[in-house]
Amino acid sequence: MQSLIGTGVALVTPFKKDFSVDVEALKRIVQYQIDNGIDYLVILGTTAENATLDDQEKEVVIKTIIDANNGRLPLVLGVGGNDTHQVVTELKTRDLSPFVAILSVSPYYNKPTQEGIYQHFKSIAQASSIPVILYNVPGRTASNILPSTVIRLATDFKNIVAIKEAAGDLVQAMKLIQHKPKDFLVISGDDMVTLPIIFAGGSGVISVIGEGFPKQTSDMVRLALQNKVKESYELHYLLLDSIDMIFEQGNPAGIKEIFKSLGLSENTVRLPLVNVDENLASRLHKEEKRINKINLFD
Repeated sequence: MQSLIGTGVALVTPFKKDFSVDVEALKRIVQYQIDNGIDYLVILGTTAENATLDDQEKEVVIKTIIDANNGRLPLVLGVGGNDTHQVVTELKTRDLSPFVAILSVSPYYNKPTQEGIYQHFKSIAQASSIPVILYNVPGRTASNILPSTVIRLATDFKNIVAIKEAAGDLVQAMKLIQHKPKDFLVISGDDMVTLPIIFAGGSGVISVIGEGFPKQTSDMVRLALQNKVKESYELHYLLLDSIDMIFEQGNPAGIKEIFKSLGLSENTVRLPLVNVDENLASRLHKEEKRINKINLFD
């Protein structure tokens, strides 16, 4: 799918100081992505703190982003969970027409076998009226989708079109790229290894750092997809320290501190997450100012 090649960003849910959803800040964040070259937006992924949003708040977030985007960028909706029946029910009852695909995380906590993972995504593929992106993030789910299972799913179900691969294992990513069906996309789910995955044959990234630094990240990915190795790595190394820093005390606490520095939103997160400490906040603000002062190719 051409619309999923390049840089997608996993949007945060901004909160006011009273922990309510900040609709106006969310509109500003969406516009910031559009103004700075992001290729598509991912709604209600892990970075959105969707585990702490109730159903009404999720609808507010979805509607706000759809309205703010106004058809300008492709939208991907996070629809996943560890209860297959619940995910299937949502897919059958939700209007999916505003979205080009869903992003569905591998079941967490249950720790299913590879056959269980296959059957879970088989049910999702059969229930979804739009394409499906698998999401493999063993650090959060406690189970890994092996390349053999991904290839089996991609081969058996034509609407399973991509994987967001965040296992942190370049060998695994290369095996996926080596054996995948021709049009199946391997998308980096880890900002630190985006370029190695692209140069191995991947299709881009679904990024966290990209929403804080959308121009630099989208330029980096665009250059990499054009096989401009030196130029893309210059941008990678410009962002390298900030990638470590935004995850140092948890996601999305770090990226929300970047948004505070940019004046786009508060840095509020919901428990059990807490704000980054003063030391990291100061370093993040300095890093944001440093990166945005540098114009490598202008």
